Amino acid sequence: MTEVPSKARVVIIGGGISGCSVAYHLAKLGWTDIVLLERKQLTSGTTWHAAGLVGQLRASQNMTRLAKYSTDLYGKLEEETGLATGFRQCGSITVALTEERREEIFRQAALARAFGIDVNEMSPAEVLERFPHLEISDVVAGVHLPNDGQADPGNIALALAKGARMLGAKIIENVKVSKVVTKDGRVTGVEWEAGDDTGQIATENVVNCGGMWGRDFAAQNGVTLPLHACEHFYIVTENIPGLAQLPVLRVPDECAYYKEDAGKLLLGAFEPKAKPWGMNGIPEDFCFDQLPEDFDHFEPILEKAVSRMPLLGEVGIHTFFNGPESFTPDDRYYLGEAPNIAGYWMAAGYNSIGIVSSGGAGMALAQWMHDGEPPFDLWEVDIRRAQPFQMNRRYLKERVSETLGLLYADHFPYRQMATSRGIRRSPLHNHLKARGAVFGEVAGWERANWFANEGQTPEYEYSWKRQNWFDNQRAEHMAMREGVGLLDMTSFGKIRVEGRDALAFLQRLCANDMDVAVGRIVYTQMLNGRGGIECDLTVTRLSETVFFLVVPGATLQRDLVWLRRHLGDEWVTITDVTASEAVIPIMGPRARDLLARVSPNDLSNDAHPFGMAREIEIGMGLARAHRVTYVGELGWELYVSTDQAAHVFEAIAEAGADVGLKLCGLHAMDSCRIEKGFRHFGHDITDEDHVLEAGLGFAVKTDKGDFIGRDAVLSKREAGLDRRMLQFKLTDPEPLLFHNEPILRDGKIVSFLTSGNYGHALGGAIGLGYVPCAPGETGADMLASSYSIDVAGRTVAAEVSLAPMYDPKSTRVRA
Repeated sequence: MTEVPSKARVVIIGGGISGCSVAYHLAKLGWTDIVLLERKQLTSGTTWHAAGLVGQLRASQNMTRLAKYSTDLYGKLEEETGLATGFRQCGSITVALTEERREEIFRQAALARAFGIDVNEMSPAEVLERFPHLEISDVVAGVHLPNDGQADPGNIALALAKGARMLGAKIIENVKVSKVVTKDGRVTGVEWEAGDDTGQIATENVVNCGGMWGRDFAAQNGVTLPLHACEHFYIVTENIPGLAQLPVLRVPDECAYYKEDAGKLLLGAFEPKAKPWGMNGIPEDFCFDQLPEDFDHFEPILEKAVSRMPLLGEVGIHTFFNGPESFTPDDRYYLGEAPNIAGYWMAAGYNSIGIVSSGGAGMALAQWMHDGEPPFDLWEVDIRRAQPFQMNRRYLKERVSETLGLLYADHFPYRQMATSRGIRRSPLHNHLKARGAVFGEVAGWERANWFANEGQTPEYEYSWKRQNWFDNQRAEHMAMREGVGLLDMTSFGKIRVEGRDALAFLQRLCANDMDVAVGRIVYTQMLNGRGGIECDLTVTRLSETVFFLVVPGATLQRDLVWLRRHLGDEWVTITDVTASEAVIPIMGPRARDLLARVSPNDLSNDAHPFGMAREIEIGMGLARAHRVTYVGELGWELYVSTDQAAHVFEAIAEAGADVGLKLCGLHAMDSCRIEKGFRHFGHDITDEDHVLEAGLGFAVKTDKGDFIGRDAVLSKREAGLDRRMLQFKLTDPEPLLFHNEPILRDGKIVSFLTSGNYGHALGGAIGLGYVPCAPGETGADMLASSYSIDVAGRTVAAEVSLAPMYDPKSTRVRA
């Protein structure tokens, strides 16, 4: 055994392709004293049996950026290291068997063009020309990506390991890390064992690349890493004489993928209901192992495959393989630093796309560790999105039985998870359910997305066209525009920041001025050093030393980490109080009329202006009424203690009969906010988007003194903007926008939409997106161009605006 050093700059735990990639990229950045410890042999967990598909196109720009990086890297590794990786760019084809799937893959093709990926839409005949063994009688269309490919996963990992060793990294097999040692909230070392030998390595950084072992190992230190193993099946045929090299083929409507491999065909599956595995933990001695065959489980896939590829019925099966892989609750992997332990990093949970992901993920994590911040927006895979309750094993077992199959399911907009539901509920949940609420889930919270009418089945009917709730959304949307609507936003994250130095602390973190009168509400962002947006929130000053922060429910853990990591010697306490209060927004031009029926307090503009919070009586209870809005109308968000929330709702609902109160869901809230041009964190604004280019300069006060990101704001003001956020409205009222549709300026693709929805008051689909601008180009210059949006290959003309198209002067908000 290679001698294990007593100290290192970083210890990487796990020798699959993920761990080898992190070691390689840290070494490329000049890190020395890199140690990778593998409990058995390199690639012996999941990597060795992966199918090795390398597809560049992912669901977003930055995930595609990482996949393209992997593709480029694997093409160069052999020359650098001398180890063959088996990588070849044979291309890939995805075929659609339904019109709905055609819409999906053609939208993906449009997205590929926006991302600079070579792509071609195909007719059934063109599909057959490139894949001559296919039955195409029911094929509707196809999409071809010529630069996709396949590779040998084990050899890629070994090549990355060799490249890391060539740069000085130590990679040691048959050494198990038994414990990560911490002190005062940060990593100080690891304990290891190898047979009868034991020892310690002093280090300030560990990277958990433990794959399906990673969850339980992270739990030893109280770190949340929600993943669970599932069985993954494929077969390999006997040799097929004369079989030519073929592109990778995906037939998602039949849950199947095919690849040619050395004269054989491999058929793999992502079946709709998967088989979780390892409920009692992964066996200690698991090494290059496979699981028992389950032909009954695989047979439905195989039957369709034989009809789709008659060639399969003429050859024998050489290998029936069943091996475990890690899946996560949302089908996205995890990167980043543990929220509760500094220096504890993670790269795990790859959901069967670990080969195409690991090259880019290793690069991104290494850069993150090196620079102290991610190289670009990685929120989709950021470990901080994980909720502590998601470590629950029953939750994971049920959820991953669904997420494996979702890889090839129709990726309809607004599709909701079916498993592991009902875990986090508002006090109003049963009231809303009884009134027709149809719920979606975010961060475990059940949220009313729309309300079914009497006699209407309260469930989604998914489509790429107008779904069954489109008219419900319109009615809810227009109620908030013309009358009054009630929402339930209890899922908001709520944080108290209090103490002697609370003001100074928030002045340092927030871009807006926090030194306001008690009761004032401030809309602000927390910025990073590049001027990018780390958090989008409101801050209410409750007293001289107490501030109340409201953040999106999905980003609560992330925002808590940002606050706590920047807390220095200040006398400040940061407390998550999310569960303590329900939030009931009352929105619309008749909001004041409604509240006057349930509260004796004066809610006039003079007594309660926009941007003010104060306690009011309501029904027979109390609430803190915040006069703010995310829909662009007169309204109040009522913060009510959870014990009184049901009563307050009942009082409002009873009084609402006189003024036409309508219960509204999150879909209507989103369509209202996009009409008003309000940004949505994670889509329109991220840590990669400069606050000035996002059009949020009004919330930045550089004259208040120093704060994180101030220099970047001043620098951008001096240098000028490189792009601007614009609002788009399709001139044809029929097509729908969701996000990622390409933006064309004067006929050329220049960007893509960051979010989209239907603007019922404006009469067409609305989108937001950044458009590059030349130095010195004014807003008027940009608006003088002709714009259109690519909707699944169809170019649709669009009106464009810098100011919100709906109520640009916000007179309705202040009515």
